[in-house]
Amino acid sequence: MTLALPLALRRSLVFAWLLALLLLALVLGVGLGAVPLSPAEVVRALLGQVENPIVTELRLPRVLGGMLVGAALALAGAAFQGLFRNPLADPYLMGSASGAAFAVTLFASFLGSLTPAFAQHAVFQNLPLSATLFGFLGALSATLLTLVLAGGVARTQELVLAGVVVGSVLTGATTYLMLQDADRVRAVFAYTLGNLAFMGWPSVKAMVLFFLLALPPLLLLGRVLNALQLGEEVARSMGLPLEGLKLLLLLAASLLVAAAVAQAGIIGFVGLITPHLLRRFLGEDYRLLLPASALGGAALLALADLLARTLTRPAELPVGVVTTLLGGPFFLYLMWRRRGRA
Repeated sequence: MTLALPLALRRSLVFAWLLALLLLALVLGVGLGAVPLSPAEVVRALLGQVENPIVTELRLPRVLGGMLVGAALALAGAAFQGLFRNPLADPYLMGSASGAAFAVTLFASFLGSLTPAFAQHAVFQNLPLSATLFGFLGALSATLLTLVLAGGVARTQELVLAGVVVGSVLTGATTYLMLQDADRVRAVFAYTLGNLAFMGWPSVKAMVLFFLLALPPLLLLGRVLNALQLGEEVARSMGLPLEGLKLLLLLAASLLVAAAVAQAGIIGFVGLITPHLLRRFLGEDYRLLLPASALGGAALLALADLLARTLTRPAELPVGVVTTLLGGPFFLYLMWRRRGRA
């Protein structure tokens, strides 16, 4: 029914629904847990009308941090899909998330931080800038290696295959580093699976910092991504300094991936699912798709984390497991649909 509405009204409704879903995810994420809180209690605590440490010190930073991580991954996924003109491009499938995880783990290993401090995530709370910059180099290197192995951006199947190979090799290298501290490998392994349990206010502040660095160039370059969908020759004919702008897009997206991985580990498929679902309602205009993907990714990961915390209560699943269970079948469906069109 929504698809029959005028385009401008449909787009306005999409953003309104995304904001409503984001607010719902915030209230549910803060309210549900070992000690359930009613929506009224959550709202009063969020407004500062009552003091509730469960809300302000435990659940709120986790939910907000998860939203920022989800927004970063979805925004980077939308940027990758537009930059490479490939609907299957995603930080997870391109190997960039695995590259960031390997670099961050290597960083911790150099510091001798595969210790209880690492298991408690303190290395990222104390040195978020250094850890994320290391992850940025890893994400960027892995993405470039994937492109080289695939022979360019236009070969969809080769690009996905190369990304899987690069990601697998880097995941194996990360596992080797973790096994050097076998006594604590379980805690570190939970981190690499994608885990928001370590998110605190320092992590939230770190994510905000890197968002402020990466978000403006990505949003401002939506017009460039639109031009790229028409082909590089057409984009160059518009007078755009294409190579420099493409590099800026790649750097900004890789920085967001690195920040997300440094704070929460590898969380797959958020950057694939969100842009695809929103593209159905918003079309291919990246000036709208990029901010919508950020909002949708934030809501998606917050709700996925809510499932991770409640499905096996009192135990807790890594949120990366939940997103993989959701995203794996979705990816197979996209592959099947593309093959049917070939």
